[in-house]
Amino acid sequence: MNPKIAIIDYGMGNLRSVSKALELCGADVEIITEAKQLENYKAVVLPGVGSFAPAIEILKEKKFDKAIKKHTDAGKMFLGICLGFQLLFTKSYEEGEHKGLDIIKGTVKKFKSSKAKKLIIPHMCWNRVQITKTPYAKDMYGKIKNETYFYFVHSYYCCPDDKKVIATYTDYGLNFCSSVAVKNIWACQFHPEKSSTDGLMLLKNFVKKVKSDVIGN
Repeated sequence: MNPKIAIIDYGMGNLRSVSKALELCGADVEIITEAKQLENYKAVVLPGVGSFAPAIEILKEKKFDKAIKKHTDAGKMFLGICLGFQLLFTKSYEEGEHKGLDIIKGTVKKFKSSKAKKLIIPHMCWNRVQITKTPYAKDMYGKIKNETYFYFVHSYYCCPDDKKVIATYTDYGLNFCSSVAVKNIWACQFHPEKSSTDGLMLLKNFVKKVKSDVIGN
């Protein structure tokens, strides 16, 4: 039986590509628009493209902020993608200072462009990830080789206070955190749904983890 995974629709996500990719990886996907629906699922995906401030405002307005916190506190699987990764953090400095979900302690900062280093903002390209030795990175990146390329599109990067949650680093003028994995929470700055075979493998790892947790329950 395929595990059921919810994708949160808050008006700022590339829902179709994420949904199709998860279905290819063996999940039954349902898009939800109300926070109360989250209680019916063992796993949830929070995608996102756009700006931090309006995104967090919509999540709070729709009460998804409390529902997501309740979901993760219960030990249920969670995957954040791109903006959905950044929203997990304590605060962002995108166009001012804005409070995030505070599920992962840390901040979201802007890249600094550099002509000398040929760094163009946004960071929009295929780039490599360096997989860490942290306990949960192994599950997230199972069957994925170190230094594998994933597809990035972003101008801001995340800085966790606790380096032990970092699953990968990526070099773009500085070695920034490109994904985290801690217990039931996985999140990545890159787009696995747009990252070819290796991106699908990450999603398969997520579906596999969800399925094993459901069976375990």
